Amino acid sequence: MEIERINDNTVKFYISYLDVEERGFSRDEIWFNRDKSEELFWEMMDEVNEEADFIMEGPLWIQVQAMDKGLEVTVTRAQLTKDGQKIDMPDDIEERRKMFSSDDANTADFDEFEPVFDEPDVKKLEFTFAFNEVDELLPIARRLMYVPIESALYHFENKYYLHVSFDDLLHSEDDVKDNTSIISEYLQSSPLTIHRLEEYGKEIFKQDALSNVLYYFG
Repeated sequence: MEIERINDNTVKFYISYLDVEERGFSRDEIWFNRDKSEELFWEMMDEVNEEADFIMEGPLWIQVQAMDKGLEVTVTRAQLTKDGQKIDMPDDIEERRKMFSSDDANTADFDEFEPVFDEPDVKKLEFTFAFNEVDELLPIARRLMYVPIESALYHFENKYYLHVSFDDLLHSEDDVKDNTSIISEYLQSSPLTIHRLEEYGKEIFKQDALSNVLYYFG
C-alpha cells in the first residue's frame, strides 16, 4: 500500500486489488459487505497511523476513487474551532465524502459509519459450463489457482454447472480468452444463465467454487 501525507490533516493512500485480496478480502466484499469494508478500512488506517503518524481523532471525511487496478483513498480530519465546532469541508466535495465520528480516538463508532466503497462501473463477461462429476473441476482449479475469477457451482437436472465471470478492471480481453480456453479444454459450454441456475438448481458453492473444490476434493 502506498501512503502519501498531504498535510497535517489529510493523508492519501493507494491500495491495489491484489493487495486487497492478499489481505483476505474479495472485491465484492469491500463493495457490498458493510462489515468487511469497515474491517479493511480500519486495517488500512492502522497501517497509515504507523507509517504516516496520522492519528484518527474527531470527525473524518473519506473520499474513495476506484482506479483501474486499485483504490485511491483520501482521509481528512475535520478542523475544530476552540469551542469544538467543526469547520466544514469545501462545497465542491460535499457529495463525494463519507463522514463518521468517534468519541474515543482509538475506537471506531461503526453505528455512524456508511459503507466506504462504492461500486465502480464494471462490465462483466459471464460464462457457464456443464459437466458430469465434480472431480472434473480439479485440473481447472489447479491451473487457475492464482487467477481472480468469480466462480459458482450448481447441480441441475443431473448435471453440474460451473458459472464464471470476469470484469474489465481485473481482466483484459486476452485474459478472458485465455482463461475460458483453459476451462473449455475440460468442460462443455452451456447456454444456461446464472439466473436459471439460482432459481432452479441446487447451490453447491455460491462463490469461490474453484478454490473450494480444490480444498474439499483436491
